[in-house]
Amino acid sequence: MKKLSGATDMTFGNPYKLLFVFSIPLLLGNIFEQLYNMVDSIVVGNFVGEKALAAVGTGFPIIFMLSALFIGLGIGSTIMISQYYGAKEFENIQNTVNTIYMAMMVGTVPLTIMGILFSEPLLKLMKVPDDGTLAMAKVYLIVIFAGVIGNLGYNINAGILQGLGDSRTSLLFLLVATIINIILDLLFTVAFGWGVFGVAFATVIAQFCSWVFGIRFINRNFSFIHIQPLKSKFRRELFQKAIKLGIPSGIQQALFSIGIMVMQTLVNSYGSSFMAGFNGANKIDTFAFMPILSFSTAVTTYVGQNIGASRIERVKSGTKAGLVLAVGSSIVISSIVYPLSAFIMRMFNSNPEVISAGVAYLHCVLPFFFILAVLFVLNAVLRGAGEMIVPMISTFVSLWFVRVPIAYMIADHFGKEYIYYSYAVGWAAGILISFPYYKFGKWKNKRIIAGPKEEV
Repeated sequence: MKKLSGATDMTFGNPYKLLFVFSIPLLLGNIFEQLYNMVDSIVVGNFVGEKALAAVGTGFPIIFMLSALFIGLGIGSTIMISQYYGAKEFENIQNTVNTIYMAMMVGTVPLTIMGILFSEPLLKLMKVPDDGTLAMAKVYLIVIFAGVIGNLGYNINAGILQGLGDSRTSLLFLLVATIINIILDLLFTVAFGWGVFGVAFATVIAQFCSWVFGIRFINRNFSFIHIQPLKSKFRRELFQKAIKLGIPSGIQQALFSIGIMVMQTLVNSYGSSFMAGFNGANKIDTFAFMPILSFSTAVTTYVGQNIGASRIERVKSGTKAGLVLAVGSSIVISSIVYPLSAFIMRMFNSNPEVISAGVAYLHCVLPFFFILAVLFVLNAVLRGAGEMIVPMISTFVSLWFVRVPIAYMIADHFGKEYIYYSYAVGWAAGILISFPYYKFGKWKNKRIIAGPKEEV
């Protein structure tokens, strides 16, 4: 592994070792990120009630939907930085960072306004029960959107570092955020009695602190990057590249979030207890999903750097390594969590109906996680190469043409406890789109770096 200012050059070395070493900090970071989200749910579920648990969980699809464009730009910038780093174009790395930061600073204002204005209408559209759950969910979303700049800033910092092959530093940012969030959650909710407002406010403060810490750390430790959020120079040609890469991913994120909202609407129609069970189980499911996400993120960076360096054979070996690691870890984690589902659900709420609803979700989804692992790695390879359209189509078809319709069909014919089998069917449909494209090989020509390099 060749090092430069904390970055990792993935164009040399054993793919298994590179992906594994890169993924461990990502995994720990993702665990910390979900931990402070899970702490929100655990605190409100136990100290405020099941309606508060339902309220906190039901707002996440709205946050992701309205933030989708920025998430897409972040992914696009990560791919650009990884390919520029593979090609050793350091000036373009700095220019890309400046451009993305300027876009974020300008775009945060309308995003905050839209989030505050549309929170209640979207919650009503999702059929959130007006039994106290709706009011609490509205409060949660308004506070989160009022402070959304911290979340966006952290994710941009993490994307910059991941593009450079540095997955360890982001772990420090998340560690800061997690510790602050846990302390403030307990202080605001248990000591001050602020309820849902307290956990939302704690999250905003934690994310903002993590963002500021990240800027300071990057500026002090990476000689070829200097972040000045209010003085960043905007480069139109780089922004256009980021848009070209990011818009498909942003659309994918938005469509995915809307699809999840449609699924959430179906869940919400069965009452607050079923909602709370779904949202609690979704937190557990997210933890189980962490290894898959970490390995697929590592694959995107690995592929981006090797595409930038024109080392196609290493991309193929890296894809194989990523599949082995992601599928293997998904089988192990599912085997551990499945028999412990009811025990873990009791952390969120002691209501038997809530526990039963959560266990139903986990028992339908966990056995098929290996399918999700294959889908995520294949799409990660395509994104790393700069191919964003096919993963978008794969996700769209998987969710909208398969998962959502089948979930509603199952609900009508077999009952609410079985609707989650639709997840596995949707994942398999996504593979049927992504895998042939990967085998066909057109993604190899999506390299964004001008001027091919000689194969080393």
